[in-house]
Amino acid sequence: MDQILKTAREAFGFDALRPGQGEAIQAVVGGRDTLAVLSTGSGKSAIYQIAGLLLDGPTLVISPLIALQLDQVENITEHLPGEAAEVNSTKGEGARRETLEDLDEGDLEFLFLAPEQLGRPETLDRLRAAEPSLLVVDEAHCISEWGHDFRPDYLRLGALVEELGHPVTLALTATASPPVREEIVERLGMRDPAIVVRGFDRANLHLGVERFHAEERKLEALIERVAGAPKPGIVYAATRRLAEEIADKLDGRGVAAVPYHAGLRGKLRDELQERFMDDEVEVIVATTAFGMGVDKANVRFVFHHDVPESIDSYYQQIGRGGRDGAPAEAVLFYRPEDVGRQRFFAGGALEYDELERVARAVGLARGPVGPDALAETLDLPESKLSTALNRLEEAGAVQLRADGDVARPPGAPGSEEAANAAARAEEARHQFDRSRVEMMRAYAEHETCRRAFLLSYFGEEHPGRCGNCDNCAAGRFDPAPQADGRPWEIGARVTHGRWGGGTVQRYEPDQIVVLFDEVGYKTLALELVSEHGLLHDA
Repeated sequence: MDQILKTAREAFGFDALRPGQGEAIQAVVGGRDTLAVLSTGSGKSAIYQIAGLLLDGPTLVISPLIALQLDQVENITEHLPGEAAEVNSTKGEGARRETLEDLDEGDLEFLFLAPEQLGRPETLDRLRAAEPSLLVVDEAHCISEWGHDFRPDYLRLGALVEELGHPVTLALTATASPPVREEIVERLGMRDPAIVVRGFDRANLHLGVERFHAEERKLEALIERVAGAPKPGIVYAATRRLAEEIADKLDGRGVAAVPYHAGLRGKLRDELQERFMDDEVEVIVATTAFGMGVDKANVRFVFHHDVPESIDSYYQQIGRGGRDGAPAEAVLFYRPEDVGRQRFFAGGALEYDELERVARAVGLARGPVGPDALAETLDLPESKLSTALNRLEEAGAVQLRADGDVARPPGAPGSEEAANAAARAEEARHQFDRSRVEMMRAYAEHETCRRAFLLSYFGEEHPGRCGNCDNCAAGRFDPAPQADGRPWEIGARVTHGRWGGGTVQRYEPDQIVVLFDEVGYKTLALELVSEHGLLHDA
């Protein structure tokens, strides 16, 4: 630790390390794969910057957004001139080749690139030759379908780890519930990883839910609330149409508001985000297309017109408020009917024949085949093809390579057997997704401390009264939890006769919430658990 602190001070000017940083750096420098789940603003990038300097060999950082890469390169270069560079689509061929040569020759400590760059054979060859000592996966939740920003390109990273001879692997994210953490570890092939989780509680965020019966009244209330709230702020809406409608209504109330969604040209989206970051726009009304890489300190509110698909997504989005530590509001405008729409989205599984067609096409190919060629041959949308390949990989029928191509591994099951296994996995995944929607409903209708609810979802206990949510303000809060009223500790493994193994997630006054491995979150009455022996020690 003395060596770590000395490097932090001399290289980056840090007087001390924040909670979780030192533990994660020690694990990485000690040669352990590490997953660090630390809240926004806790200094996750310092972990690989310091560890990278202490390990022999270059550090490779996979980062999903060009803007994030540029920020990190600029930050490192300020302290260590010439030691960091990026390879992405903005670089010309000559500049890309020169950067990779610098890496190969040992003139570069930190190289940043997006996963799609791995599809270039020359890039992969250079990375192998450089023998990186540390592979960093930033925004690691992107590799998990249970995360809030799944990116198919991240699925190739597990193969990359093996291609590079399994260097020490560090995965970083600000928000990951237990199943997301497990999937990150599994997909990256992490070996006996150190898992460091710190600081989910954002105590300066006031949490609230406003409940409505009529859609029109809900929209009116949202407009009124935004108009009267301190600015700047973010409003999340479920659709592009709604984002534009809300922005128009706010504009009519004299609020400088703009819509932001994937239907806008990329250049216009960048311009709108920049105007918001520069305080030229008071409110940005966005779909989930807006978020990653947005680090604006003075956001005073995050309001949701619609129920997100999971607590994971919701907590990530409201975490964009109050990053300066000053008070901020996070309010969900809720109708019970809204949950039905999310249940619908969570219920659309792949068809069996689609899985079988993909398995057969990969099997008939004479060698590795690219996803684009598969999509064209099968006439499947990219999203469906990505999901099908993911399920078939789980069934052992296909192999996703580091360069993005797909191959049939030796001894793979036939297309029919593979499709059956993949279909079972797909149905289990959607059962899990539906259970996460139910957790979102449970949060919206929760009658005691909302912060305790959120923190327990991420595996952290809370005394039961935060004093900074609508329920606590109204005097509705859980008393301090009594250990003697709990048949199992939080985090204990239990089994159920029908649902299999699971982990105790949290307690409510008369209920226990268990996260089951196969079917997701279930809430059981403690009295029935006791009377009928529904749960047993695992």
